[in-house]
Amino acid sequence: MDAKEVVRAFWTAMASNDFVAASQHLSPDFEGIWPQSGEVITGRANFAAINTAYPASGLWRFTLKRIIADGVEVVTDVDVTDGTVRATAVTFHSVAGGLIRRQVEYWPDPFPAPPWRADWVSIQP
Repeated sequence: MDAKEVVRAFWTAMASNDFVAASQHLSPDFEGIWPQSGEVITGRANFAAINTAYPASGLWRFTLKRIIADGVEVVTDVDVTDGTVRATAVTFHSVAGGLIRRQVEYWPDPFPAPPWRADWVSIQP
């Protein structure tokens, strides 16, 4: 599999909500970096554990909106929801040896558009 296919398979596995199975797409020395909180997830087991323990109202659904690949570097834009919480994950994946070695993942929070820009923009639903 090329890097893009590896990452696509990872998101498909995440959609199963079996995070141990999803972690098998990660290298044993995986690093997951969440820059906004300063957290680093090290290893498959910690990845599976944090995702399994994450509070949720229901099963997580992942919608892959965009995937861009350049060699072993892949970027994804994914909608994530448990039916109550809705979020976006923008993830930079580095793939080596058919496994994801590193992810740098951003979870941007939505915010209201400032009124001063109203003359130049439209608002998406």
